[in-house]
Amino acid sequence: MELNRRTVIAGAAAAGVAASALGTGTAQAATSGGGKKPVKELFGTLADGSKVYRWSLENGGTRLKVLSWGGVVQSLELPDRHGKYANVSLGFDNIADYVAKTPYFGALIGRYGNRIAKGQFTLDGKSYQLSVNDGVNSLHGGTQGFDKHIWDVEGFTSGSDVGLHLYYTSVDGEMGYPGTLKVKVTYTLNKHGDWRIDYEATTDKATVVNLTSHVYWNLAGEGSGTIEHHELTIPASRYTPTDSGLIPTGELAKVSATPFDFRKTKPIGRDIRAGHVQQVQAKGYDHNWALDKGITAKPEHAATLHDPHSGRTLKIASDQPGLQFYTGNFLDGTLTGTGGHTYRQGDALCLETQHFPDSPNHANFPSTVLRPGQTYKTSTIHTFSS
Repeated sequence: MELNRRTVIAGAAAAGVAASALGTGTAQAATSGGGKKPVKELFGTLADGSKVYRWSLENGGTRLKVLSWGGVVQSLELPDRHGKYANVSLGFDNIADYVAKTPYFGALIGRYGNRIAKGQFTLDGKSYQLSVNDGVNSLHGGTQGFDKHIWDVEGFTSGSDVGLHLYYTSVDGEMGYPGTLKVKVTYTLNKHGDWRIDYEATTDKATVVNLTSHVYWNLAGEGSGTIEHHELTIPASRYTPTDSGLIPTGELAKVSATPFDFRKTKPIGRDIRAGHVQQVQAKGYDHNWALDKGITAKPEHAATLHDPHSGRTLKIASDQPGLQFYTGNFLDGTLTGTGGHTYRQGDALCLETQHFPDSPNHANFPSTVLRPGQTYKTSTIHTFSS
């Protein structure tokens, strides 16, 4: 039995946890008409008493579970070529691990996805110092990025679509960023099982913004082992090399005749041990590819990932100019996931649609500046089949 479906993916604040309440609480349905309604249940309680909820969405054969903590995709279940379901994203079964341990599993990332050198940039002649949390650099918004806050979530149905609206307001000065940023992210599952994420943001002061989603993919199923047999295509003839701190040097280097050439489909493991200096310092792949399409008015092809064992395929389309491909290099066997298995290096990969890392410090990179009166909008689409 062969299944063909399409799925769209686009692109919280207390420390510690009193107790996990996974699977407890009364299931509640969102109340807007049409389609199957999202279901809300208590997932856990933070140390300060704040409650974290889990929303379950199901449509067109896709099963998606999302937390109000960080907008986290806790699980995403898809059928293989025989119709057998598996969760293909890494995550935890309790809120305590998300608060204390998570390497951004499934999270919404902001205010700035990826790295900013020394946590510093200058905008309109004024210098800003951001929270640093990756050596001397700022990563994914700093020590309390968008992934570490509770978002306001509303479930909805619209015709045959089902989804969630997620809201968060980042106040002026949070993590060092200027301007109060009002963010709305929409997750939608349509009747084909497509999952779409649309991002919107406005500001009252000039700032920089780069939002993305940090799902860790293993199309064979989370905890099933290495993704090195997965086959990947990235339509990009250039990438942005980095220094030893994984900060872009500013160069747009050609992928031709390097392990970074994924213009033709190849297994991830084929060149991952090639010994290229960029791979050695990153412990694998952890780089931004400059997509040949550049910035586009609508999402266009950005990557294709295929698992030959299960038959599952993921196609990504985006309007963004960059794609960060990361091979789970810092997973070290100390984390136990939803299926009870430990996660080790190379057990998953991330494909983060984005503007380039450290763009505020490179005039030759596409700008990430957002000004009052403008609206930041971006969408990324992943299409699944098996």
